[in-house]
Amino acid sequence: MDNTKAKLIIREATVDDVPAIARLSVKVYGRADSFTRAELRGQIINFPEGQFVAEYEGTIVGHCATMIITADLAFKPHTWEEITNGGYGRIPDPDGDVLYGFEVCVDPDYRRLRIGQRLYRKRKELCQHFELKGIAFAGRMPGYARRKRTYPNPTDYLQAVMDKKVRDQVINFQMNGGFEPRGILRDYIPKDKDSGGNAVLMYWTNPLAPRDTGKSVPGLKERVPSQVRVATVQFMMRKIESIDDFEEQVEYWVDVAADYESDFVVFPELFTLALLSTDNRKLQPVEAIEKVATYTERFVKFMQNMAVSYNINIVGGSHPTRIDLEDGKSEIRNIAYTFLRDGSVHESQKLHPTPSEAKWWNIKGGYGANVIPTDCGPIGVMVCYDSEFPELARHLVNQGALMLFVPFCTDERRGYLRVRYCCQARAVENQCYVVTSGVVGNLPNVENMDVHYAESAILTPSDFPFSRDGVAADTAPNTETIAIADLSLDSLLTARQSGAVRNLRDRRFDLYRVEWTQAQG
Repeated sequence: MDNTKAKLIIREATVDDVPAIARLSVKVYGRADSFTRAELRGQIINFPEGQFVAEYEGTIVGHCATMIITADLAFKPHTWEEITNGGYGRIPDPDGDVLYGFEVCVDPDYRRLRIGQRLYRKRKELCQHFELKGIAFAGRMPGYARRKRTYPNPTDYLQAVMDKKVRDQVINFQMNGGFEPRGILRDYIPKDKDSGGNAVLMYWTNPLAPRDTGKSVPGLKERVPSQVRVATVQFMMRKIESIDDFEEQVEYWVDVAADYESDFVVFPELFTLALLSTDNRKLQPVEAIEKVATYTERFVKFMQNMAVSYNINIVGGSHPTRIDLEDGKSEIRNIAYTFLRDGSVHESQKLHPTPSEAKWWNIKGGYGANVIPTDCGPIGVMVCYDSEFPELARHLVNQGALMLFVPFCTDERRGYLRVRYCCQARAVENQCYVVTSGVVGNLPNVENMDVHYAESAILTPSDFPFSRDGVAADTAPNTETIAIADLSLDSLLTARQSGAVRNLRDRRFDLYRVEWTQAQG
């Protein structure tokens, strides 16, 4: 008999699985209560070893999410929002000793395959692999609402289930799996009406846990380099004779950054508008944007080749691109392309066109704010004006971004300072690095691109491990040049965990949160 492939497998989830997991989540919970793709990306990027899927004949039919936290955090009162970082999961705590599960869902069409049981077993294997003390999670108690009159106190209902006076399908399933109830978490998920908003804190003690293990949990430090070198190009806008001249200028700066063994080089917003200077006649604004959009295919192919041949990750500024819509129409959007040295290309659309972009060029706001996994850790890209909206940076950092790149194009100093001040704030409030790149020079025959002002910079949080003024490197004003700096990811992760302030850890999820719609992708 020929060998056949396994029909049902349990494996680690990958970023490529995100769309399928999101569809499963919508099927199980409905769109309003399902995980967004951004939250799923954050879970996988923050702790890839702890996220699992069940795959049946190539279809994802189950999902399990976990994180590693301290026992103190697991057993003190908390809500689902607080413990899960708003659904994005957490980077494993270096002092973590408990595996915390915060999601198990199974496609209702496949529930007779004991997929939930298999996922719980996988959690136990993971707990034992990392030599943790045990597994904690907050389980639903869906039978409570029907018996609330008899048991006004949810603790009394739980005791009745434990005494076998009452049967609760979920609690009984978890107890049969070896989990011990440790109490009630009130207001864990307020929208869970069947459970009255309550949850049962369950715990499984790892029988193989050593008394004192020296084994470290898999934090980001084990998955990213200790240090990353970044370069930011302050690009001079000048008249050129042909597209070959433009590509020669770009390749020069890529070559310089590569010679310094940089991991990243970033170019400014709309620097491809220099291509319009090849036209001897003065184009009207909308006509000009239409013209430069025709270079998209060549620009992307050229930059992709540069990234591979020079072995460097390129944040390729931004370029006006015509996008075909579902209704058969199309529109121009301002898109930042990131070209990784493995040959992959990623898009980051500008979400907030400035008033002048909308007025002069008819540029429309885009969609999506997705982190980009790279060989130097996860990054995010915000195009100029987007950096002035703090929700976007936090959304990218929630997904795991350690560095944010901001290509910008500003015409005079006040506009530049808006970007600079906001980017410095984003670095502080998100405990991340922010790299800005702006254009200088002028294009006299291109409407709305007459003059420019820039001081490109590489910005850091404001804490002891970083430069005194929060600036790792910057450039002289209005000069064509490049700035290069080495950024310590070890210091960044240490500051997030034990810095003088801990902006990410100290957020009050009981008071506020920002919700992104499903349209963000």
